[in-house]
Amino acid sequence: MNINFFSNLFLWLLLITLPDMVFSQSAVFTIQDVKFESQGVTLAGSILTPKKALAAVVIVHGSDPVKREMEFAKRLAKEGIAVLTYDKRGVGESGGVYVGPSVGTNNIDTTNLNLLSHDASAAVNTFRTYLKDKKTPIGLVGFSQAGWIIPIAASKNPQIEFMVLFSCPTITTLEQLRFQFYTNGNNNFWENHTESDAREHTKNDPDRYQFTTTDPKNYLNTLSIPGLWLFGEKDIQIPVKLCIEQLNTFKVQGKPFEYTLFSTLGHNTASDNITAPFEISIQWVKQKALNIKKSKVSK
Repeated sequence: MNINFFSNLFLWLLLITLPDMVFSQSAVFTIQDVKFESQGVTLAGSILTPKKALAAVVIVHGSDPVKREMEFAKRLAKEGIAVLTYDKRGVGESGGVYVGPSVGTNNIDTTNLNLLSHDASAAVNTFRTYLKDKKTPIGLVGFSQAGWIIPIAASKNPQIEFMVLFSCPTITTLEQLRFQFYTNGNNNFWENHTESDAREHTKNDPDRYQFTTTDPKNYLNTLSIPGLWLFGEKDIQIPVKLCIEQLNTFKVQGKPFEYTLFSTLGHNTASDNITAPFEISIQWVKQKALNIKKSKVSK
C-alpha cells in the first residue's frame, strides 16, 4: 500500500516537473522522417503532422548550409499546419553538393537556384502523398534567398497553392548583390543613408560578378496563387522599399500578392524572439487555406 502510494506520488511529481513541450508535441503533432529523390540525389527531411491539418507547407531554405528547420516547423505544427522540412542539398543527411560563398561558390547563379527549386517542388510532390486529406492546400514558406526559389518552383508545379516569404527579394540577383555590397553589413546603414541614395546604387552600381541574373518578376508574372511577403524596414540584405514597389505594381495588375512592413525589424523577420510576423503569417495561411478549400468544393 505504502509502496504503491509513493510510486504514484513519484510518477505524479515527475509528470508535473517535465517540460510542457514534451507533452504538447506528442499531443498536438507527430514527427516522421522521410526521404525523397530530386535531380539524381536523395534528400532527407521530416514531416510534422497535426491531429487536424488546416494547411500544409514545405519550408524553403535561405542561403546558409542549414539542416531541416525543426524549431520553425514545430511552431507551425502547433498552429495546425502540417510541415515538411528537409536538410538542404549537400547538408546533413541530404545528398548532393551545397553551393554558397562559405565554400567559395555562387549560390545565386541561375543553375543553382533552378536546382533548389526542383528540390522544393519534389518535396511538395512527396508531401502530397503523405497527407490524409488530399484537398489540404500545400504552400511554400521560405526565407531570404527563397524569394528567388519559390516563384520558380510555383511557376512549374501546380500543386503549390500559396506562398509566404520572409525577407525575400522581388528584385534581380545582381541588384540584390549591389545593395548588399553597398550596405557592407553595417547595421547602422539606414541612420546615415537615404532611400534614394540606396536605390541609386542598387540600380546603377557596377557589378562585381558576371553571371546570368535571375529576375523573380518573370516567374511572379505567371502566378495567380496568393502570396504574402514580410519585410523589416531596417533590412541591409535586400532593398525593401524597392521590393515593395515591385509588389505594388503586381497588386495594381490584380495579382493576389500582399505584404506587411515592420518598421523596427531588419532581415530576420522569422526569429523565435519576434512574434508579430509569424502570427500574421499564420492567420494569413489559415484564411487562404480556407478559401482554397471552399473553391475546391464549389468546383
